[in-house]
Order: sequence, then structure tokens, then C-alpha cells
Amino acid sequence: MSNSPAGPAKKVRALGLVTIVIGLIFVVAGAVTWGMVSTKLAAEKITVSADAPMLAGAPVTGPIEAYIQADMINHHALAATDGKTYAELGKDDPLRQTAMTGSFLRASLFTSVIAFGVALFAVGVGVIAILIGWALRLTGASASPAAAAVQERVAAAE
Repeated sequence: MSNSPAGPAKKVRALGLVTIVIGLIFVVAGAVTWGMVSTKLAAEKITVSADAPMLAGAPVTGPIEAYIQADMINHHALAATDGKTYAELGKDDPLRQTAMTGSFLRASLFTSVIAFGVALFAVGVGVIAILIGWALRLTGASASPAAAAVQERVAAAE
């Protein structure tokens, strides 16, 4: 192990590089996840209900559309069951199937909303890791003997 100031500076710069690489992996993984979920939703050809308070008729390809459509499915299921949920309907009630289907569809759409959130979180963490890695590399560069010598010459010239 080196006792020179260059040793710790190199380690800081290496740590910065590793952090940047990890950040890039997070950004790519988040972007791929977002794209995959969006593509799979688009393939289902779901559109937001015509009676939705906003984005009516829009294709469900993102988290906002998925959330609105899930909410509308709940609204329609409750309207069909006179405001009763699956758990409130009797086992022999023919509307129980409608409530169950509505719950299943809502859960599926909410799962995609969560997947979008996780993807966005991964991208955010990746960007933060890249910035931290960049800062570490700059810190390591300024701590090197060559950088110190340049700083001393600049200070002496002033």
C-alpha cells in the first residue's frame, strides 16, 4: 500500500468510477423497465373509459392513464353491484363475479403503476449515483500531487 498522496487519490477516483458505473446500470435498468411495462400495457390496447374525469379515450401506456382507468373500473364495478364490494356480496350473488373481475383488473393496473414508480426510482437513484461518482472523481483528481502542484503555481502567480 502506498503512503504517497497519490494512493488515496487513485482510490477515490476508482471509487468514483465504480459509483458512476453502478449509477449507469440503475438508469438503464429503470429505463428498460419503464419501456417494457409501457409496451406491455400498449399491447393490451386498453383505453381510458369515455366517462373518466380526464384523459378519456387515451390509450393506457403510462402510470397516469393506468391509475385513472383502475379508478374507473372500480367506479363501474361498484355501480354494477349497487355499491357493494366483492367481500360484501353473498357467495351465490351473480354480481360477485363482476366485482371479482373488477378487483382483478384494478390490481393488474395498480401493479403496473407500482412498476412505473420503481422504474422511476431506479433512474433517480442512478442519476444520484452518477453525480456522486463524478464528484468523487473530481475530488480524487484535485487531491493528486500533480493537481496540487498546479494549484500552487496558480496561487504563486497571483
